[in-house]
Amino acid sequence: MNESLLILFRAMTVLSVALLVVGMVRPEWIRFGQKRPGRPTIIAVALSLLVIGLSGAGAIQPAGKNNAEVVKPGAVLSEAVYAVGYDARQCDPGTKSGTPGVSDDEQTAAGIRYMVKTPVNYNSHIAHPLLMVYAPARTNRYESEDFVHLTQEATAAGFIVAYADHRTMTPKTIEELTEIPGLIEQKWCIDKKRIFLTGHSDGGTTAMAIAFLNGSKHIPTAIAPSAAGIRGEDLKPHQCPYPLPVMIMHSSQDNLFPGYGKEAIQWWAACNGCEATPPVKDANGCVTYKGCKNKVATRYCEGTGSHATWPGNNKAIIEFFRGSQDLR
Repeated sequence: MNESLLILFRAMTVLSVALLVVGMVRPEWIRFGQKRPGRPTIIAVALSLLVIGLSGAGAIQPAGKNNAEVVKPGAVLSEAVYAVGYDARQCDPGTKSGTPGVSDDEQTAAGIRYMVKTPVNYNSHIAHPLLMVYAPARTNRYESEDFVHLTQEATAAGFIVAYADHRTMTPKTIEELTEIPGLIEQKWCIDKKRIFLTGHSDGGTTAMAIAFLNGSKHIPTAIAPSAAGIRGEDLKPHQCPYPLPVMIMHSSQDNLFPGYGKEAIQWWAACNGCEATPPVKDANGCVTYKGCKNKVATRYCEGTGSHATWPGNNKAIIEFFRGSQDLR
């Protein structure tokens, strides 16, 4: 559709220029039935068509073109550097139908839409880590990507990154959102032992819930939820999952979920069997708990923005996931 409109606007631009020239030089050549419009009328019509043609063509990009000037920085795909050893998991040739680049209209059986983005040089034989990003409330997959700006850094690090539309939080919705990593693995070459979850607000709630709910806690290798709406009281009834790398991000100025992050990290630190001694603060302003079982990283990063502010620790998030091991 965009290609057809682009051709139409370009044709309109050419026609307007021709009409302008004729109107100025030979206005008597122009007739509409029995009427012969004057030079001012012809020139006015030509200029109007020229403005419409140029504006329309400029607003539409040809399908399939990768124009870095019109792609938002947070949505740019990067080229991954593959360092494949003998122990790297691989996919058999011809078994994965997913294509390199952007697939922005994938859908679950329940109708939840999501998009998948690969490194520019995606290799369908090499099993990639998957970074699953769940969206804040009332946000679709495109808005979520623009909010977190993780695509460029994630694909450069060799991740396939996916963004899902938001759905109102219910146990059923979380169950449906849980299906997406498995659906992606069916089409793209994904390492099941390197599935990482993040998201903000409702997205952070989803990422954390998947990690402790029965039926889904086997999925993530590590999680990094932001501004999640899960309190310590909400976590108490649940059994601890197997020790899991966790990086919780929450703001001290979050007035919607005040103090939820601190309560949640205490539960996770206990589940991960970390020492009761005070956690150690690092250069990024995060604190890391010591002596956790299986050496799983257990971190809490506190910001100062509002609830609606993404913490922006993208490099730290990617490095946290890259350093996390599947210990199950």
